[in-house]
Amino acid sequence: MTYIQMANTPLHIGVLALQGSIDEHINHISSLGHIPVKVRTSNDLDNLDRLIIPGGESTTIGNILRSTGLLYSLKDKISKGLKVWGTCAGMILLAKEIENETISHLSLMDIKVKRNAYGNQLDSFITYTKINEVSPNNLELVFIRAPYISEISDKVTILCKIDENIVAAKENNMLVTSFHPELTPDTTFLKYFIETF
Repeated sequence: MTYIQMANTPLHIGVLALQGSIDEHINHISSLGHIPVKVRTSNDLDNLDRLIIPGGESTTIGNILRSTGLLYSLKDKISKGLKVWGTCAGMILLAKEIENETISHLSLMDIKVKRNAYGNQLDSFITYTKINEVSPNNLELVFIRAPYISEISDKVTILCKIDENIVAAKENNMLVTSFHPELTPDTTFLKYFIETF
């Protein structure tokens, strides 16, 4: 098989499908010609090329992960190198620390996050900025009850700041964003995660 053939092979992209903006990610994945997989059980993690942990309510998703036992399977897969992208609540779930809380969830990424850092639903906003590693063009960033990263270790690379707050970062096989690219028609960030990250 040549490199070009491999590059054109559709990938199996999992979306943790417990709660949150699942369908939006599924639709974007399909639009790029890849195969979306709704992840609800440990078996659904088999044979994935990438995994997205979507926005939603992090405490609710964390509780479901624990009650189903999926938390441990998910943590094991990511620890062994499965590439993962956490958007909004997904960022919180991946973080080793959550401000003003004693419990974390997957506890894999060396960041501390502040939940609902930008206020409640009424304080949601959209802004435009360039993220050099992702695109030479301005991207539309949608923030909904968004967290941001308040502390990082030297293992973490900052990808984007808004008003001096870290809203996108990466560490090894983990990518996180405070914002929701899936809520825009632009698939640039998803392409970055699938093809470049």
